[in-house]
Amino acid sequence: MNEKNLPHDIASKSLKELTDLADEIIQNLENKNSLENTSEDYTNLLKINRQIEKKFQKNFKEISDKTNRKIKDIKSNKNAKKVK
Repeated sequence: MNEKNLPHDIASKSLKELTDLADEIIQNLENKNSLENTSEDYTNLLKINRQIEKKFQKNFKEISDKTNRKIKDIKSNKNAKKVK
């Protein structure tokens, strides 16, 4: 897989799609007998990996924020019941 085969909209791809794309590149690299002309593939793999990391970080932040909001709600409900 070379640069022209790498979608320009990788940022909009899902984690599943990015993982499948990375797996495809890895398979192509493993099937090559020579390491010549593989630097483009490795570069593309790194780009995809960065996007996967960004998506994981974003998802982690969203989950953390959601959890923190739920904890605050539970604490405020618990405190409200104590006041009554």
